[in-house]
Amino acid sequence: MTSKILVVEDEREIADLLVAYIERAGMQVLRAVSVPEAIMIHSQSAPDLVLLDIGLPGGDGLDVLAAVRRRTDTPVIMVTAVDDDVSKLSSFRIGADDYVVKPFNPSEVIERIRAVLRRASGAREPKRITIGPLIIDLESRLASCVGSEASERRLNLTPTEFEILAHMARYPRRAFTRAELLEAAAPGSEAYDRVVDSHLSKLRQKLAAEGCKDLIEPVRGVGYRLWLET
Repeated sequence: MTSKILVVEDEREIADLLVAYIERAGMQVLRAVSVPEAIMIHSQSAPDLVLLDIGLPGGDGLDVLAAVRRRTDTPVIMVTAVDDDVSKLSSFRIGADDYVVKPFNPSEVIERIRAVLRRASGAREPKRITIGPLIIDLESRLASCVGSEASERRLNLTPTEFEILAHMARYPRRAFTRAELLEAAAPGSEAYDRVVDSHLSKLRQKLAAEGCKDLIEPVRGVGYRLWLET
């Protein structure tokens, strides 16, 4: 069945770009350019997913997100030029499923749509993620590194370190902000996002000690990503 995507965007060029890529991916598109129109179309058409800008005529995109969450659990991906941590955390706390900052790669947006739709449809998360020498068992909450002799060396991780590593491993090569990693590891936490630097420093040391050196790298001006040279 074809997925129906509601694009809420008042900048015509951006909306046209998103629509073109979504339709090319075989999905149906609905469009809205304001807060009242977005709320009305969502209630009448029941889209499978919403791409939602924050800066909109007639209010704020977060108002649309809150209205959607009061009625349904429709997946929502924020697509916005607003790149501050307060807006990101507010979006996730209200119920956003993902957050994309403009300018964006439209192909990446399509992959994020597909990933969120898979999760929403109940597609089971793999029990085990393998990235190069790193193995993460999500069911037993264990992580290990495979050495040159094919032996697994278990990582002694704290719960927060494990959550951060597992979250990054689900989206390898994606650059995460500190706020995103903090939200993944401790939803609703009031801690400063710079605390993530401390967790990542210890996590990188533990990975290196067990043979998984240089898997996590800092991304200047953004945060961190899990990277494997291919």
